[in-house]
Amino acid sequence: MELKTLKKLSIPEAHECIYTPCYCEENVWKLCEFVAKEQPELIKYCYVVFISNENQRVPLWNQRAGNADNLTVWDYHVILIHTPPDQGPALVYDLDSTLPFPVDFTKYGCQTLKSDFLLKPEFHRKFRVIPGEIFLNKFTSDRSRMRNPDGTWIKKPPPYSCIQTSESTNNLEEFISMKAGTGVGEVMNLNQFIEKYFPD
Repeated sequence: MELKTLKKLSIPEAHECIYTPCYCEENVWKLCEFVAKEQPELIKYCYVVFISNENQRVPLWNQRAGNADNLTVWDYHVILIHTPPDQGPALVYDLDSTLPFPVDFTKYGCQTLKSDFLLKPEFHRKFRVIPGEIFLNKFTSDRSRMRNPDGTWIKKPPPYSCIQTSESTNNLEEFISMKAGTGVGEVMNLNQFIEKYFPD
């Protein structure tokens, strides 16, 4: 029997995506929501990646919010990775990147992640990799992390309602945490993450 050929993932151009600066986790949730609605057969090939560490200080290059070298030190960052079923190169969707959207993982790894070798240990990155469908169903946020002590916004929130479920109103910190064995998904160091998605 001839196998059905899956369509290519068709996420809109970056400028057409739902995007709010400094709300990367919600931006990626909206990407997953789009895939689940428009191409549900492809959501199982999508993975959400939280990038952080115990100090919540992770350097990434080629970021729009970066300095003259396009370097940004985030407390955490979130990207979407698509692994095509035809064994083509993994693709990274990062709405905060100055690289193409999407960009193949090899280029993203070399130009955005680079290496931990020259970084102080407190800046070494870790990665929580979560299947897209699980992230879509489990993630919640009341956006309290983005409020000052007086309740004012640190950064203006997205225009749509908070992402919440009947089970939870806010579990963002569980996703940011890089403690192995907790939360959903798998926590990796940089070498493990690179080996997972770099082509053989």
